[in-house]
Formats: sequence, structure tokens, C-alpha cells
Amino acid sequence: MDIEKWWDKGLEFIVDFGPKVIGAILIWIIGSWIIKKLMKGVSKVMSVRNYDQSLQKFLTNLLGWVLKIMLILAVLGTVGVETTSFAAILAAAGLAIGLALQGSLGNFAGGVLIMIFKPFKIGDLIEAQGIIGVVKEIEIFTTKLSTPDNKEAIIPNGTLSNGNIINYTSQGTLRVDLTIGIGYGDDIKKAKDVIMKALTDNPKVLKDPAPTVAVSELGDNAINLVVRPFADVVNYWDVYFEALEDSKNALDAAGVSIPYPQRDVHIHNVK
Repeated sequence: MDIEKWWDKGLEFIVDFGPKVIGAILIWIIGSWIIKKLMKGVSKVMSVRNYDQSLQKFLTNLLGWVLKIMLILAVLGTVGVETTSFAAILAAAGLAIGLALQGSLGNFAGGVLIMIFKPFKIGDLIEAQGIIGVVKEIEIFTTKLSTPDNKEAIIPNGTLSNGNIINYTSQGTLRVDLTIGIGYGDDIKKAKDVIMKALTDNPKVLKDPAPTVAVSELGDNAINLVVRPFADVVNYWDVYFEALEDSKNALDAAGVSIPYPQRDVHIHNVK
């Protein structure tokens, strides 16, 4: 009797839950296959669009987990498990994690935006958040810069993506801005020609755009000339220092003075 009773209950269980279990298995197999194909497609699209490798890995992993959780919930729902409580728990956990990691999530979002829109890339010279440096690494949460004095600056991507960014490398060339003063008694045209020759003789100064030398100000002690050669980004500092030195030597050789601050003192004899 007991055997027949258990046999009947087993058959009843198989009849009731068998189709659901088979359906769940089929959903798991088909869903896993679809997720696999979808992940490959997403990875291919990001590779074609030259997404950063770290961003590709992170986004594909995140998408994979989300799709797998949805698939698990679908399988549980098929076999008759109440999934509303699971969804509520996941939503509450997501809210709690989001509140606890507001700053980190902001930095993550900033990192994603930087990697997608690419306002700069590794090796670019940029200025952001009051720091000038060469981009050394672009990570999910931070960006690392190497400053001119060989220090490493780490900037959170949240503030970096929301602030002003000056990319000195994107145009390929930079203008070097210098100011050189000559005396009021000196020939302006001669001084300009001397400085221009010093610039054009420097192989690191670009011919196009051509350098310019012009009067910018009649100062208290000198006639100030703006000297503006152009250089490749990698030669910026070489041109900056060499242009100053070459201009000084050329002006000295041509007899053009570079005055220094001076004052006239008048002495009155009082009886």
C-alpha cells in the first residue's frame, strides 16, 4: 500500500512539475546560448569602435551578470518559484550599494564617459583640475598624469569628466608664447628681423604655421615684443628655452639692448 501510495505521488509530481522542469532546462540552455552570442556581438562592436580594453572587459562582465541574473529569475519563475521577493531583495541591495558608493559610482560613470568620448588618450599632454601632465593611465575610477616635474597625479574621473579639460596634444602643434623687451632707442624693425632669423634658424621651429614677432606693448622700461614660434608637442620645451637663449644672443650680437627696470632720480639742492 505504501509503495503504491508513494508511486502515485511520484507520478503526480512528475506530471505536475515535469513540464515545468523541462521548460526551465530548455529556457536555461537557450538563454545561455543567446547570452553567449549577445556577449560576442557586444565585444565585437566595442572592438570595432576602439573602446578601451579595460572598459570592454568591465562592460561585458557587467552585462553578462545582469543577463544571467535575469535568466535565473526566468528559470525560477518557470518552475513556480515566487520571484517577486527576489526582485525586491535585489532592488533593495542595489539601492543600498548605490547610496554607499555614490562617489565611486560617479567616478565610474566619469571613467566610462572618458573612455567612450575620448577627450584625451594615453600620451596626451592635458591640463585639468589645475594640473598639467602627460596622461599615463586611464582607469575605470581614476586617471593618472605624469607632471613636468616627474610627479604622478591621480585625478578622480568624476571630477575630471565634469570639469574643463585642455588637450595640448590633439592639434599636433603648440604655440610658444614669449615676451622680449628692447630699449626705446633701438631699431624695432632690426630687432624683429634679428629675432625672426634666430627662430627660423632653429630646426625645431615649424615653418608652417610661421613664427611671428610683433610689438605688443610700450612698457615703462622697454618696448615689448611678443615672440610666437610654433613647435611639435614633443619639442615644446626645447623651443621655449632655445628661442629665449638664441634671441638673447642674436640681439646682443646685433647691438640691440634688452633693458632692465630703471628709475630716474632727480636731486634738488635745498638751501
